[in-house]
Amino acid sequence: MIKKVGIPRGLLYYEYYPLWVCFFKELGVEVVISDPTNKEILNEGIRNAVDEACIPVKLFHGHVLSLKNKVDYIFIPRLKSVENGEFICPKFCGLPEMIKYSLKDLPTIIDTEIDFLKSKRSLKSIILEVGRYFCSDEKQIIKAYYKALTNYKSHKELLKTCKDPRNKKKSVLILGHPYHLYDIYLNMGVIEKIKDIGIDIFTPDMIDEVDINEQANTFEDELYWTFARKLIGSTIHAINSKKVDGIIYISTFACGIDSVVVDIVEKTIRNQSNIPFMLLTLDEHSGEAGINTRIEAFIDMIKWRDNYENNLSAHG
Repeated sequence: MIKKVGIPRGLLYYEYYPLWVCFFKELGVEVVISDPTNKEILNEGIRNAVDEACIPVKLFHGHVLSLKNKVDYIFIPRLKSVENGEFICPKFCGLPEMIKYSLKDLPTIIDTEIDFLKSKRSLKSIILEVGRYFCSDEKQIIKAYYKALTNYKSHKELLKTCKDPRNKKKSVLILGHPYHLYDIYLNMGVIEKIKDIGIDIFTPDMIDEVDINEQANTFEDELYWTFARKLIGSTIHAINSKKVDGIIYISTFACGIDSVVVDIVEKTIRNQSNIPFMLLTLDEHSGEAGINTRIEAFIDMIKWRDNYENNLSAHG
């Protein structure tokens, strides 16, 4: 009988799903991904998660619950570090425990620890630990991983070509963690709304990682967080390339890392450019009408500056 593994459509699913899905499929496992976020999933997550959790973590609880009776396993890796010398948000470290103690009668949780803070020498043992849930042949497991890695790299390269080819006059860089940018229900379709207004969109995934890292290395302080490096590097790249007319940062209430990174991003923009900047902070109470109004006003301001302000600074 073919085993089923569930992958919740939340948090770093949006970053790593081409790797995870391909790996399990190569091992002959049926992969079940939770449905795109909807009101029921959100409400269930809010109802079952601790009050202090940020909305993406609450959403993740809802996605796990939606898989509860559909699979034999649920994949919730314990992510501590995904890059040498850098940390990842602490909520990922304790995510398996949060799920286990908040939600009852779940299938077996695959909670293998991923920690590359000091080196990636443990990569093989991590791959084998996950793969052994479904396969005893180590060579087959390693082969499945490298096939999945190739798929992941191809996906990341494809994202760099996703810039709208219509060559519109104005463009905006949208910053945020993957689960803020690509969960359409959570962000109320911000990216599509901006495209519909007639604006080109850039995201950090459309910028070459080498460029991001080079720009991040020019930042005066040490960057300890992987997400911070990517977002700050993308910001400096946008400033120096002069290819965007505005920058929008999408965050969610109670995000600890963003409480620091947003401030750094905004100060960097103000000190090094006259690019307009807007922060959109979302939570379970955010209203779509208010988001629409802010987006429209921001785009109008960008267009207005060209016509009436001779492109003067947007920061007063």
